Amino acid sequence: MQRILSCLAAAFILVIGAAQAQETKQEPPQQTSRLDEIIKRGTLRVGMTGDYLPFSSYDSTTGKFRGFDVDMAAALGKALGVKVEYVKTTWPQLAKDFEADDFDIAMGGVSITLDRQKKGFFSTPIMREGKTPIARCSDVDKFQTLAEIDRPGVRVIVNPGGTNERFARAHLKNAEIEVYKDNVTIFDEIAKGDADLMMTDASETRYQQKLHRDVLCAVHPDKPFDFAEKAYWLQRDEPLKAFVDQWLHIAKEDGSFQKIYAAWFE
Repeated sequence: MQRILSCLAAAFILVIGAAQAQETKQEPPQQTSRLDEIIKRGTLRVGMTGDYLPFSSYDSTTGKFRGFDVDMAAALGKALGVKVEYVKTTWPQLAKDFEADDFDIAMGGVSITLDRQKKGFFSTPIMREGKTPIARCSDVDKFQTLAEIDRPGVRVIVNPGGTNERFARAHLKNAEIEVYKDNVTIFDEIAKGDADLMMTDASETRYQQKLHRDVLCAVHPDKPFDFAEKAYWLQRDEPLKAFVDQWLHIAKEDGSFQKIYAAWFE
């Protein structure tokens, strides 16, 4: 009888141990994704500088944004079934605001960079381009190459904190670089003769050429100095990236992307 009781006790201990081991192996509850949070919250927070037409422009009088990526953000919000909340930022402050989680996604002409990639995800690219000059139409032939631009006496104007300033400082050693804080009126400085040129994204040079017809001309926008792509900068959440990528894929296939693009770039 003693032996039987000992065997039963041992069996009981084994059963309890197995049950405890099973509980230990159970996976912890999954954390809610940012995509789920956005849908539950009912709003998509979009960071924009509002000073970079045709991508985004902010009217301080009305408090409203307009531009290509404003229309794209509205389309993304509709696809998610949520409202869009625009968060005003600046190029020098963009990365800090992103890290502070002030918005879910940055839009408005954001270029893909490895530094930004370290902090979040990028959507599939929406545009391929690069840096190219814009100058007074009478001076286009003077600034075809970086060597022609990088000469003493040439005044290159840049907006602070973004890829334009970084590109200019990386490639120019002899030309004069002037930092101009207002990215909205910066092209007027070239038109007035207070600066000779600016090197910026080809899409922006084409747009500013339209606004300053017969005064400012884009210099070989089809053959920029470097390679760059624009995309949407997302907080690091795989479900959110997967949704945005799929939304972009559908938009490009069903023609809705091209319709918004044509309204601002053609």
